[in-house]
Amino acid sequence: MTARTVTIASAVGLHARPANLFVKEVAAHGIPVTIGRPGGKAVNAASLLGVMSLGLKHGEEAELSSTADGADEALDALVAFLEVDHDATS
Repeated sequence: MTARTVTIASAVGLHARPANLFVKEVAAHGIPVTIGRPGGKAVNAASLLGVMSLGLKHGEEAELSSTADGADEALDALVAFLEVDHDATS
């Protein structure tokens, strides 16, 4: 399993618009990815409701993981995506 830890940069956390953008980014990579708090329950990162149910806030850590081929590159890209405040961009 490949895993990465990232700090959520979006000002409102992974809620509404940033969560929707993140889910689309996950789907674009075409591999199964989970997201959750480190040591906590993980959800399917391609599920908008699942991601929003985590209630991840600005500044909180999240753990992304995958067992798929190509996970290193995909998780690195998703970490970079979450390190950007998508509420500050249009």
